[in-house]
Amino acid sequence: MGLINMRELLQFPSGENSTDVLINGIHFNRTALNYFNYTLWDNGTLSNGSKCFLTFDHYQPIMLSNGTFINGTSCYDPYYQIHSRGALGLTFACLFAASVMFTLINLRKHGRLFLPSEKRFTAIGRRWQWYWMLFVAACGIISGITGIDVDRDYLQSLAIILQNFFYVLMQPGLLAAVWEATRHWGSWQERQICDRDPFMLPQDDKRGRREFFMPLAFYLFAWLEFFMTIPRSWGHLEMQSSPYQQANIAKPQATDARFKAGSILGLIAWGIICYALQHAVHYYKPRNRGLWDRFNGFFHYAPTKLMLTISVCFVHVGYNIACAFCWDISPRKYDANPGWIFGLGYGSAFLVLLIFEIYGYLEVNEDRQLIAQRTERGRTVDAELGIGKKPTWWSKMHRDNHLDAEQRLRNLTTGVGGGTATQKNIERDIEMRNLGPKAVEDPFKDQASDVRRRPQTPTDNGSNQSQRTMSTSREPQRVRSMLDI
Repeated sequence: MGLINMRELLQFPSGENSTDVLINGIHFNRTALNYFNYTLWDNGTLSNGSKCFLTFDHYQPIMLSNGTFINGTSCYDPYYQIHSRGALGLTFACLFAASVMFTLINLRKHGRLFLPSEKRFTAIGRRWQWYWMLFVAACGIISGITGIDVDRDYLQSLAIILQNFFYVLMQPGLLAAVWEATRHWGSWQERQICDRDPFMLPQDDKRGRREFFMPLAFYLFAWLEFFMTIPRSWGHLEMQSSPYQQANIAKPQATDARFKAGSILGLIAWGIICYALQHAVHYYKPRNRGLWDRFNGFFHYAPTKLMLTISVCFVHVGYNIACAFCWDISPRKYDANPGWIFGLGYGSAFLVLLIFEIYGYLEVNEDRQLIAQRTERGRTVDAELGIGKKPTWWSKMHRDNHLDAEQRLRNLTTGVGGGTATQKNIERDIEMRNLGPKAVEDPFKDQASDVRRRPQTPTDNGSNQSQRTMSTSREPQRVRSMLDI
């Protein structure tokens, strides 16, 4: 106890009398200080466990008899300038915020459908990677911004809790983003094979059963890591006002068994990602015989973006494991070296997002790739069957420019009397001509008018006279029914 008094606790300086205390030129009542359980610490603060005030330099709080302070400045208000930890935190917060825009662009680009949705290959499967990247970016933004107050606060408070909370929350999201990218790459290879031959890869074989259980195993360990590290008491991180508090309160809690177990569970989840990539290369790429040929084949067929992101993600996971065992490089220590924190922690997470953003910009939508592959296969089949496709300029709108001399002469003979328009009418009449030899009689047509309008033919007078006589006699009016309409 004597060590604690010598390092932290100070006796109240005597004032003008036995009940007077003089702190930084301001008089306090000793009885009121003892009644409200205030203690003077060697770092220049006056605190009773719930309230804390600065009592050095120009900070001169005044305490009334009822325990109220006037002109008091809290110990948890910003006091120092922004140092390297706050500046780097703000820089990475801006980088993560910029990545959100590019992630949304890639989400729209690769998440759009240009083909009908399939039950076996759903659209949400290729969007999960970008959703998790948005989650990681949000955690990085909040964690980086709150790092500013870690540097500025005179005593650590809520800022260091928020920074570490969202930093620890970042790792399960980062693992999930890499996992979804790896899983979907295998699903994309399977989709291309099934598009060529739907019966080549059944879903109830050994391969299908493994692909069913691998996501369950990954998310099991990812959620176990989450429950080991996130739902806990984070208040101990504030207890870093002195070396004694760091060594006896903050450090044991920041390197306890739960953080260690959570970091190991994250490593297991990372191992499942590596196995999923090997599984996809083994079943969806050409197989090689021999151990060495398989090893070379894996690195030959595995996509570069997954090899890079898995490797960088391992750096992030390894750093968190080291932080669970080594307090000096942990972001949970407020005065740790920022190079370790932002180089291996935030830097590796942002690098994974950056790699995905670059390859997302360079790659083409999968539906468009599938359409191009189908078109190419159609051309290959047509070439094998000897079917030649007409060029794009082949159209009737170009008239007879594409015809030879003999065909042009034939078209001229068919168009005698009316030209091209007559030829078009002939073709139309052949296709749309009436079925009967005569047109259907109009039920509303007056028969007598037809007789009067019928042209006369050059015949003898007797026949003309008879026609005139017949034309004068009118036929009785025919009653029509509604059925004739």
